[in-house]
Parts: sequence; structure tokens; C-alpha cells
Amino acid sequence: MKKISSGALCRAVLAGALAFGTVAYLTGCSGAQAAPESTFILLDGSKQTTAGMKGKVTLVNFWATSCVTCVAEMPKMVSTYNKYKAQGYDTLAVAMRYDPPSYVVNYVQTRQLPFKVAIDNTGANAKAWGDVQLTPTTFLVNKRGQIVKQFVGEPDFAALHLLIEKLLAET
Repeated sequence: MKKISSGALCRAVLAGALAFGTVAYLTGCSGAQAAPESTFILLDGSKQTTAGMKGKVTLVNFWATSCVTCVAEMPKMVSTYNKYKAQGYDTLAVAMRYDPPSYVVNYVQTRQLPFKVAIDNTGANAKAWGDVQLTPTTFLVNKRGQIVKQFVGEPDFAALHLLIEKLLAET
């Protein structure tokens, strides 16, 4: 019998969900694995690397302005960021490559998003993070740079807050 890694299992579950046209909430895909080495280009032209996330609990959210769920969850993302930012929490919102940059900039400015926003204009970041195709897809990364949770669809924010608090308490 062939052993399947948790990452492979999570990808298989997601592929099945895609095949049936459903959105999966991947609660079982929480094994801590290193976040992929990535460089994100922020709207201001600066860069954020995965290595630069170490030491903070970071939420990496792949989203699009055309995604109804993404737009609906964004106020909760802002609220979560504001609640925990002083304790060592950060958020990086990564707009998908098909999202027109002018739409992203307009959305960020009109909603006054307080966290870092990147545009994945080549799709390289989405590919590196497990070939993200569904939005929103969100990863929670611990202080050691490991992905501890992945959500496809809107997270349960109460449960997310509990997990963030647990990760912030770790040394």
C-alpha cells in the first residue's frame, strides 16, 4: 500500500471538489509544512518574501475583485488584522493574475485596506502555493514559516481567531 502525504491528500481532495464543481473547506489539511519560498510584489512596488514572514503569524489570502466571496470576507479580514496586528500578526492579500491591476488598486484604496496587498501578475505565487485556482484560498503561516492551515472558501472566523491566538502565544 502506498503512503500518501498530507499535502498530496489535500490536493486530491481539492481536485475532487473541483471535478464536482463544489467549494471545499479543507479542515483536515492542517499539517505544518514549510511555506513555499516566494517573492510577492506589493502595490507600492516593494517586495515581501516568505522568509520575511518569519517571526510573525501571517495570513496569506489569494483573492480577486471579481470573487463575490472574497469581497464579502474582506471586512472580516480587515477586522482580524486590526485585532491582532499589535501582537505580531500580519496579512498579505494576493490578487490573482487575472485581476486587472487597476481594479485591485481601486478596491484597496476605496476600502482602505490596512495590510499588504500584492498582485500575482505572472501566476507564479499561486502556482508555488499549491497551484491555487479557487478564490478565496487562504493560508495561515506560523512564526516559523510553516503553513498550519489552509482554507478554500471563507474561513470560520471564530475558529480562525482561536487558531491565531494559539499561534501568537507560541514562542
